[in-house]
Amino acid sequence: MKPATPSHNNAISIGIDFHKRYSVFCAIDSTDCVLEKGRIDHSTPELFIHLIKRHPGCRVVFETTMNWAWLYELLEPHLAHKDIILADAFKTRIIAESQVKNDKVDAHILARLLRAGMICEVHIPSKAARQRKEVLRQRSFFVRQRTRVRNRIHRLLGAQHNLQLPQCSDLFGKRGLGFLDKLDLPAPAGLLLKQQLDMLRNLQTRIAEDEAALKTMHEDSPELTFVQSIPGMGPILAAVVVSEIDSIKRFGSAQKLCGYAGLCPSTSSSGGKTHQGRLMSRCNKWLRWAFVEAAWVSVGCSPYFGDHYKRKRALGKKANTAILSTARRMARITWQLLTEQRTFETLPPSQKPKDQTGGARKGSPVSVKGLETAAISTPLSPAAPIKDWMVAEV
Repeated sequence: MKPATPSHNNAISIGIDFHKRYSVFCAIDSTDCVLEKGRIDHSTPELFIHLIKRHPGCRVVFETTMNWAWLYELLEPHLAHKDIILADAFKTRIIAESQVKNDKVDAHILARLLRAGMICEVHIPSKAARQRKEVLRQRSFFVRQRTRVRNRIHRLLGAQHNLQLPQCSDLFGKRGLGFLDKLDLPAPAGLLLKQQLDMLRNLQTRIAEDEAALKTMHEDSPELTFVQSIPGMGPILAAVVVSEIDSIKRFGSAQKLCGYAGLCPSTSSSGGKTHQGRLMSRCNKWLRWAFVEAAWVSVGCSPYFGDHYKRKRALGKKANTAILSTARRMARITWQLLTEQRTFETLPPSQKPKDQTGGARKGSPVSVKGLETAAISTPLSPAAPIKDWMVAEV
């Protein structure tokens, strides 16, 4: 997130207060003189095109709302990407804190902030990334609904007397579903079970359709291959990471990616006193969820991440704190892999070079304090530079 650059000397700034069924706009010039203002109903979207054609070379700003992409896709063919500004509604607090607040005032203030270069600009993902996000969120919704239906089935079966369930690892697998289909429960439990099983199969079909669509969307995505090579990253979690990051060039360092994902603690510093608080609430929660879920898997299947987690636990950290540290390490490695365009590799730990007396040679890189322990205690070290990991870990 960065502030938008000030408008050029002769550029016209147009602020749009975007709503569900209508929008209110205000156009001003470089001297803050109002050139035009009005209201546009969304039933006549061509009026937006006529507006920007009446003011050639203009710049447009509107806030992040539920369907902001509708307006962006309408303006994109007629304006350059840099001339369409998406403002962070949360940080544009001057509007929310105004004593006199209405649609006309909001549009005017947006235009003035754009002219002064004081808009907190939000990244606009590509159309392909937006489409992948829609499919991923739809699949996530169906998965949550599937979990709720399964829980209802468990509750329904648990309320029955003298019911013997089959000995199987998954009640909703092939064997378990076969048993549930033949199960004859008294009314109304039998009707409820049949309805829930039908809903469960319908959700399974919808989830499979979304996963097939995601596979087609990511067919020619090398970034997905790079991220999926990290231990613990499955096809769905890797797709979430790639779609939410969109372009790794947005982040100048791995630390900035960790901050965007909300894997760093909040900091309050004043008068020489610094306090580390909870995780940042203003972050990309989808990205944080993906890294945390992948971290839980990686500590059980990867010697490197498992060793990192165990070392944090040995230092007295709680399980959630240790897994967040692992997720932060994974985010740093992800930034490294996407920046260098390569897959994850495991390398054996480097050995200490010794001199003729049998001791470590003076000036050896592994003899540097802090790096020696990491090089020895880590069974398998990724190929990303060690210096990029050596930061303060919680």
